[in-house]
Amino acid sequence: MSDRPTIPFVEVVPVGRVCGRIRPPGSKSLTNRALICAAFASGNSVLAGALKSEDTEVMIDAVRAIGVAVQIADGGSTLCVDTSARLVPKIGDQRTEMFIANSGTTIRFLTAALSAFGGHYRLHGVDRMHQRPIGDLVAAIDGVIEGHIETMSADGCPPVLIQSSSWRPGELSVAGSVSSQYLSGLMMAAPITTVSSRIQVVGELVSRPYVDMTAEVMRSFGADISIVDANDCVSVEIGSAGYRGIDYSIEPDASAASYFWAAAAITGGEVTVDGLTANAMQGDVGFVDVLEKMGCKIRSDKNSITVVGGKLVGIDVDMNLISDTVQTLSMVALFADGPTRVRGVAHNRFKETDRIGDLACELRKLGATVDEHDDGMTIHPPATPTPATLETYHDHRMAMSFSLAGLRIPGVKILDPACTSKTYPDYFADLERLIGHPHLWA
Repeated sequence: MSDRPTIPFVEVVPVGRVCGRIRPPGSKSLTNRALICAAFASGNSVLAGALKSEDTEVMIDAVRAIGVAVQIADGGSTLCVDTSARLVPKIGDQRTEMFIANSGTTIRFLTAALSAFGGHYRLHGVDRMHQRPIGDLVAAIDGVIEGHIETMSADGCPPVLIQSSSWRPGELSVAGSVSSQYLSGLMMAAPITTVSSRIQVVGELVSRPYVDMTAEVMRSFGADISIVDANDCVSVEIGSAGYRGIDYSIEPDASAASYFWAAAAITGGEVTVDGLTANAMQGDVGFVDVLEKMGCKIRSDKNSITVVGGKLVGIDVDMNLISDTVQTLSMVALFADGPTRVRGVAHNRFKETDRIGDLACELRKLGATVDEHDDGMTIHPPATPTPATLETYHDHRMAMSFSLAGLRIPGVKILDPACTSKTYPDYFADLERLIGHPHLWA
């Protein structure tokens, strides 16, 4: 796992119009999904364009613990996955300890995958990970596991203890309102069992594009899967075909791209992100549609999307499908004419930090008036934004989003900037290259 440099804060110096083009690193969401499918496939895989970050390193360490060899090449962007020495687990095996840090995708995907694969495991992480709910996923698995699974806390949070030989055939039910990663984890685990499965989603399903992304990755690796929408209910049917090893290319990270598109919006500039199109697998490319409603112009071609800044206006927007870009949007809202109402993201309170309450606190430091709601917030932009020292709460998306405020507001200091190592270790260096203006480390 990467060691963070001990830099206490970064101050981004205001600039004029931000203009340029950039290609962000590979998608974290796609990298970790592809790693799960490749690790449990028959045959070897090569993953090109992968993300090198704390979250993906945690996943790599975990699959290595079950005998999967992962060779890293091209500075981390190519992963060669060899499953020939993968373990044959037994329920009575000595317990394997897996440290997951604060990677939500890793613990949710592995909880499901390892319970289907079999063996004896304890999954744990940092303190914040032990506050993030996983009980609904564990309850779903408990209905089919040949063995035992439990959270080791009374409130349904990690650590997670697994003793399993596999899953027995049957239908699973899982809540969809807290995290789509529960469903994605179950979906990816099902082909490991090589028996047919059906998963029923109970209630609202948040962040649906991530579920569709999961299905597309699984199909690429040979899984037989269909998502059924009927009578306002979502279910997933997975056939008995397992995974096969393949060569797989990973798109740039659309969530990371949102910061650069927002830089154009905030400064009235023009930024092109290469490697992403309107047909990208990642739902977060839809962030540009939100910027368009706020007054930006959008251009798409066969291999890029460009945002051209315009006069910004506040909007009322449901961000349920692209909830990882709420913090990015909040920075754009600071400079809009009129309030911005964000809806549909109640589940954001259970991310790396409370991305409603804690975000509201930091926006107020910048001079905004913020009304919190159960499912989001209303941001009233200040007449004159104020300098502030902003807490990131060890949340990578807080740090990257807050850097955007510094493009317009003098004196914005961002604490613990190295927390971006979770998903984008080179973020500040890439931002500096894009804006052509140094930021100040202290």
